[in-house]
Amino acid sequence: MLSPRGARSARSAGRQRDEPLDFLRTAFQRDRDRVVHSKAFRRLMHKTQVFVAPEGDHYRTRLTHTIEVAQIARTIARAIRINEDLTEAIVLAHDLGHPPFGHVGEEVLDRLMAGHGGFRHDQQSVRIVEVLERRRTRDGAYEDGLNLTWEVRDGISGHSKGRKDLEVLPGLDEAAPAAVPETVEGQLARVADRVAYVHHDTDDAIRAGLIYEEDVPASVRAVLGDTRGQWVDATVRDIVLHSLDAPRLGMSEAVRGALDELKEFLFTTVYLGPAARAVDAAVRRLLESLFEYYVEHPEEISPDVRRLLDDGRATVHRTVCDFLAGMTDRFAIRTQERLFVPRAWGF
Repeated sequence: MLSPRGARSARSAGRQRDEPLDFLRTAFQRDRDRVVHSKAFRRLMHKTQVFVAPEGDHYRTRLTHTIEVAQIARTIARAIRINEDLTEAIVLAHDLGHPPFGHVGEEVLDRLMAGHGGFRHDQQSVRIVEVLERRRTRDGAYEDGLNLTWEVRDGISGHSKGRKDLEVLPGLDEAAPAAVPETVEGQLARVADRVAYVHHDTDDAIRAGLIYEEDVPASVRAVLGDTRGQWVDATVRDIVLHSLDAPRLGMSEAVRGALDELKEFLFTTVYLGPAARAVDAAVRRLLESLFEYYVEHPEEISPDVRRLLDDGRATVHRTVCDFLAGMTDRFAIRTQERLFVPRAWGF
């Protein structure tokens, strides 16, 4: 049923540690299930997508973002006959390493970790599935990491684009650039992530009153449609049309340009707008204070994270970074209040 470019689970490059095959599930199905049952996946429900600890119940979180990316990616994967299970496993794990407070949280940790290896959430996601998450095996033993297949880990490590425009992805007979996943499924996860967030972040910004639907550039609406429902449908259909039985994953230049323009519109008006800058300043102070405190008091880090430090497998700075990156928004705020009250940080 798969197209020639679809990844076959039976031809997987394998896991970090060999395991017997499962009677019912392919290797990629098992990977998906391990991600869904992980602690890191559950924490996504309380991590920021765009709005920090929002009052309303209807704003996206990092978890609902992940689910929306998975829905878009699975629809496209099924239509163009690539491996749906691998695509889903990559997408469900792609943001496990995202710190609290969205992209500003990532920027702060990267700056604080300068000289100690830096911080990127896609690399942290790989660190979680390879080392930080603890898995109990069928015989009752505990082991580090989820022991996922190489294809899933490769897709996770290459999904992040930041503010860069969507690039033309390589064809079947071309070598993938270093920052791009090697499988078509991993490349699809990278594209679906952009498709999902530019559409749902616009929806949340409109709900918050930061922008109005008519503020979206007319050139974007001319290509994608007048309503947000039309935008997603037009984008998915375009990707399927230009990727089905084609040598590469593709989309029309018109749709790719519209997505990039919508992304830039969001950066200017929402992500880097006045309302975001006010919150970002408080977030920076909060994370800086927590980072400094735990570097001086690593014994107060939870034992499940501190075990790598205790075993000599991680430095103090990396352990503190792991601890803070794993926090949810509200837990970080409560921890700051517990440690530093009565100082006020703007929350």
